[in-house]
Amino acid sequence: MEDLVIRDADVVDGSGEPSYRADVVIDGGRIVSIVKEAAAAGCQRPRAMRELDAEGLVLSPGFIDMHAHSDLALLRDPDHSAKAAQGVTLEVLGQDGLSYAPVDDRSLQEVRRAITGWNGYGDDIDFDWRSVGEYLDRLDRGIAVNAAYLVPQGTVRALVVGWEDRAATPEELGRMRQSVAEGMEQGAVGLSSGLTYTPGMYAPDAELTELCRVVASYGGYYCPHHRSYGAGALEAYAEMVALTGQAGCPLHLAHATMNFGVNEGRAPELLALLDRALDAGADITLDTYPYTPGCTTLAALLPSWASEGGPEEILARLTDPATAARIRHGLEVTGSDGCHGVPVEWETIEISGVTDPALGDLVGRTVREAAELRGEAPWDTARRLLVEDRLGTTILQHVGHEDNVRTIMRHRTHTGGSDGILRGDKPHPRAYGTFPSYLGHYVRELGMLSLEECVAHLTSRPAARLRLPDRGLVREGYRADLVLFDPETVAPGATFAEPRTLPTGIPYVLVDGRFVIEDGKRTDVLAGRSVRRTSV
Repeated sequence: MEDLVIRDADVVDGSGEPSYRADVVIDGGRIVSIVKEAAAAGCQRPRAMRELDAEGLVLSPGFIDMHAHSDLALLRDPDHSAKAAQGVTLEVLGQDGLSYAPVDDRSLQEVRRAITGWNGYGDDIDFDWRSVGEYLDRLDRGIAVNAAYLVPQGTVRALVVGWEDRAATPEELGRMRQSVAEGMEQGAVGLSSGLTYTPGMYAPDAELTELCRVVASYGGYYCPHHRSYGAGALEAYAEMVALTGQAGCPLHLAHATMNFGVNEGRAPELLALLDRALDAGADITLDTYPYTPGCTTLAALLPSWASEGGPEEILARLTDPATAARIRHGLEVTGSDGCHGVPVEWETIEISGVTDPALGDLVGRTVREAAELRGEAPWDTARRLLVEDRLGTTILQHVGHEDNVRTIMRHRTHTGGSDGILRGDKPHPRAYGTFPSYLGHYVRELGMLSLEECVAHLTSRPAARLRLPDRGLVREGYRADLVLFDPETVAPGATFAEPRTLPTGIPYVLVDGRFVIEDGKRTDVLAGRSVRRTSV
């Protein structure tokens, strides 16, 4: 007898086609049969060791988070309800060009320092890996949800070149190509970049093109956080389209937003750019989160020249009065490349997390508000934070536009990604609320997408980008990574005031046919494993 039958579900199968009512039978971690209501008339209904009545619930494929920062959270927090409770059954890690493999002893410590604000320093983690394959093996010991991995280009550059702003030598470029190839051979699904983050931002297009050629030869894709989401955003998007076209590499645009005042109402221009490339034969997809503010570290706003050499060099520059004054001018007057070429507006920068508890009273305040509290200029507060918190401060950046968010989410290549940073006292609510926000707010309340369309955006489209032959659809033979939700009540619980509140209306989530969420509560099941690149 099979493991489980889910009875009388309204199946939204991920294809975008209309829903249907069916019994879905699961055994051995896969969907073994789907008996539609019409086909079941007059026939004996399937039976299993366990039967779940899904009356009033939608059954869909598990959601795929195309942009996740759970690289350490999956190891640190077996519960991982932040994603499991949303119906996420697969996350794509290694984002924005910085993660924890491939590394050596030196570069691992440097990367840990550089992205402390994203993931914590990791004192509670046993970093018993160095290669991509070893990191994926570590995930295979058991995690809450499945995870795929992108080779992070900035980490590769830190390993081979270091943190200097210079071109790689031919020998170094060869070593970087080899490092990317090894990561792909070990199971990575593509390459990411963070081209407003050091050291990845120091790579010229010619270097990125060579790495993308390697990725394309393995059937992977390139996922850049490109060089600007503010001034020059359209040019930065066009740069990535041209670069990947030259390399013959599929392109997936990370958190494809149009932010800051200079881009208000300009999403149609971005989509026109992409449509021209798609119509000419380019392979392009994108992801977004359904919120207007962004989230990053305070240190990420600094000019690239001030970040050269890594964290210790940054701190040395900040403590030198003359150099600090030059940094301030770049931030407040000319607009730094770290702040996307736009002069910083301190009233839009909200402090969301600190690593030093002594600075906790500033969390939830904008930098301008914190400065007024201390009776000093905003730059002085920002500089103090950077130094005293050892670059670990995370921020929300309130610079987005709702019309752009709505326009982009309707695009034919759109997928969902949370870009969720799980650390900090007041993280962005997208970490806990992205997927129910799409289903509840944008589908049910606003009607921006039909339910069938939205589920396709969150399931089959990302599965196709990841080249996964047995995920992303409710089909016989497919893996039983599934979510059951109530379309009338599904909603994000997370708000900017209470960002860690779990969603409502998602009572059941299965990974590999096992319940990770049951009756709305997290079980102790760790059915997640690494999802590795399939052969070309």
